[in-house]
Amino acid sequence: MQPWFGRGKPLQLAISAVCSFAFVLFGYDQGVFSGIIGNEDFLNIVDHPNDSLLGIIVSSYNLGCFFGCILTFMIGDYLGRRRAMWLAMAFITVGAVLQSTAYGVPHIIFARVFTGIGTGMETSTVPMYQSELCDASVRGRIVASEPLFVGVGIVIAYWFDYGMNYISPTSSVASMAWRLPIACQIIFAVIVSIMIFGVPESPRYLYQQGRNDEARQVLCDVHDCGPDDPKVVKESREILEAMKLEMEGGFKWRNLFQRDSVQTGRRVLLAWGMQFINQVGGINMIVYYVPTVLTTNVGVSRELSLILGGCINLMFPIGSLIPAFFLDQLGRRRPMMVLSFILAICMAAVAALLSFKGTSVEKPTASASIVFFFLYMFFFGAGPNCIPWVYVPEILPLHARAKGTAIGISSNWIWNFTIVMITPVILNRLQWKAYLIFVATNALFVPIIYFFYPETTRLTLEEIDLLFVDDAHRAKYKLDMEKGSVQEMEEEPEKL
Repeated sequence: MQPWFGRGKPLQLAISAVCSFAFVLFGYDQGVFSGIIGNEDFLNIVDHPNDSLLGIIVSSYNLGCFFGCILTFMIGDYLGRRRAMWLAMAFITVGAVLQSTAYGVPHIIFARVFTGIGTGMETSTVPMYQSELCDASVRGRIVASEPLFVGVGIVIAYWFDYGMNYISPTSSVASMAWRLPIACQIIFAVIVSIMIFGVPESPRYLYQQGRNDEARQVLCDVHDCGPDDPKVVKESREILEAMKLEMEGGFKWRNLFQRDSVQTGRRVLLAWGMQFINQVGGINMIVYYVPTVLTTNVGVSRELSLILGGCINLMFPIGSLIPAFFLDQLGRRRPMMVLSFILAICMAAVAALLSFKGTSVEKPTASASIVFFFLYMFFFGAGPNCIPWVYVPEILPLHARAKGTAIGISSNWIWNFTIVMITPVILNRLQWKAYLIFVATNALFVPIIYFFYPETTRLTLEEIDLLFVDDAHRAKYKLDMEKGSVQEMEEEPEKL
């Protein structure tokens, strides 16, 4: 297929644009419901649910995302990267139609699960696709820019919800205040679906399927050079040698926890754990429920809570600018450890300031806690938001990348589902003590990252394999690469 966007830099920018738009849609889907769950017309439609049922309604989307990851695990290798993204957009489009026409609790739950399946497929595929088409020297910055666009999508959704909040609940078009924001997901899905036609399939997927000529042509298009260019020759050889090394262990998914030559099982568990870290630090309590948090725990009005919620979530993409520009200089491990510790401090400060409820200083201390919601979102965006999405696809070997990424991202969604479902309950019943849970989890992440997660910055996806092999396999890989280089030098005069 001839790329619509030409070769070289324009094609690289187009690939990044497709992935970025997909993550804007992801962020919009996550943020849009936070301003809706307090809408009077919506609450009438779902019969004013208690905190437990409200948690189920909101979190059903995340459960759908988990099922989407499972679906990607099952058919991702068959579909490839591009067709998997197309199917994801189809699920999201149909789900958005179903959500925006809902007239009851079962209807809205089914619709949110259906939409979630698409988002689960999208988030299992897009970071992997982008990683496989990046140079190692800039992979961290490029893939880290995608979660930045999650923040952009969340902010768009929040301020859209805020504007629609001015529609009177007694007007004839009251339901448009929540139906229209949900329906607008379709716009992003259609844009992504069209753009996918203009970008190539992943060369690593093509090599894995034995379509070597197509894979080599994609590398030529992306790097804007011929098939004999040293960069294309080197990258092709690295991919093929890595595939050979990975296959020597004879890995089978039923033997996930048995050690093979490249420690596939350990790497899948690392991917799963990294997305666990992404979700269990308390981020979704803020993304989904910050207006509720501000009215229930802090005591502000609904209108002010929507304004503050939009401003707090604006810190998310602002913080994400740091890894988008500097992640390949900062590394992966150090920012995750430092920022997890800072997030624990922020949650501790919120808990401490809200603990004065019922005393004479309740109002000023509760108001002061808002500062730490701002700081939490900024520092989360600066590292724990972006780094897991970079780390998961790059830590996995090629033969397990599609299925392993699906497993890793499934951790994101099953824990996202858990946190979103229990948040209304713990906020109502534990009040300020609920934040202590996230103090503990963020503090625990520091030693976990230090002891278990290797640094992957500036390594090619094939070089990362060498972090997990024994000395004999590492020496053999390097010898094979050197033989390939010598052979290439010997053949060069004949070409001339």
